[in-house]
This record gives sequence, C-alpha cells and structure tokens, in this order.
Amino acid sequence: MFFELRRYPLKPGMRDAWVKWMDEEIIPYQLSKGMVVLGSFVDEANDKYVWIRRFESEAEKEALYEAVYQNDVWQNEFSPKVSDYIDRDGIEVTILTSTPRSFMQ
Repeated sequence: MFFELRRYPLKPGMRDAWVKWMDEEIIPYQLSKGMVVLGSFVDEANDKYVWIRRFESEAEKEALYEAVYQNDVWQNEFSPKVSDYIDRDGIEVTILTSTPRSFMQ
C-alpha cells in the first residue's frame, strides 16, 4: 500500500471556490469510481490545496486513474475547468509509503 500526496498551487482569490468544488463535486466523483481519498487540506501559508489518496498497489492506481480520468465526464466537464482554479504547472505529487509504526497503513 502507498499514498499519493498532491499539492496544488491555487490561483489568487480561488481558494474557497476550489475547496467547494473539490468537496462537492470532484472528490465525490472520484469516490464513486473507487478512489480512496483520505483527506484534503489548505496550506494557507503557501496558498496551496493538499490532498492524500491511498492505493493498494501500482496496478490499482493505474486502474483507478483510468476509471477517473479517461472518460467523457472527466475530459469534458472537470478537466477544462481545473486551470481556472489552480496552476497546473506547479502541481507537486509525492508518493509515500508508511513506516512500520505509522497509524496510516
């Protein structure tokens, strides 16, 4: 099992709208496809949105990426709007594995 920590730089003035869209539409959509989202956060000091997803294996990650991103709903409804809120060029993705005594396993 591993985790994906994603950090998105927010465009000026878009934090509240982005958080609302994530909470009300994007995360529920991803959950409906089987994605496991453990949490979402705002890094106020750096004006970034941060979220964590969990995967059982690389194969599961690939299958979930396919289910979430390779369809008309994502391609036509969600993806075109993302750049209105965040700077896609500044997205940071970190893959994390738990240490033996971590509470997140």
